[in-house]
Amino acid sequence: MHTIFLEHCTRPGARAQVQAVWNKHVRPAVATNPGHLAYIYAFGVDEDRICAFQVYKSAEEAQAFLRSDAYEAYELEVTPLLDGPPQVEVLQAKWVKGLS
Repeated sequence: MHTIFLEHCTRPGARAQVQAVWNKHVRPAVATNPGHLAYIYAFGVDEDRICAFQVYKSAEEAQAFLRSDAYEAYELEVTPLLDGPPQVEVLQAKWVKGLS
């Protein structure tokens, strides 16, 4: 498994717009992607914070998703709404309920 924790900070007040772009491009792509074993999209307590926790079958599956048309369209549309690039941390999942 390949696990990623991602944190986005949106421009002030743009979190709902970012979610709409995510719903348009990423949500359907994740739902149909067999390389995603788990995906959690969550809002932080801070009104301009969005977090995503992703579990892929492999690092190769993660890279393939980042090169997908859906993800590229998402990045293009969402970048002006973000307050800089996301913070990304690659983690080593040791146990995932239902997957281990």
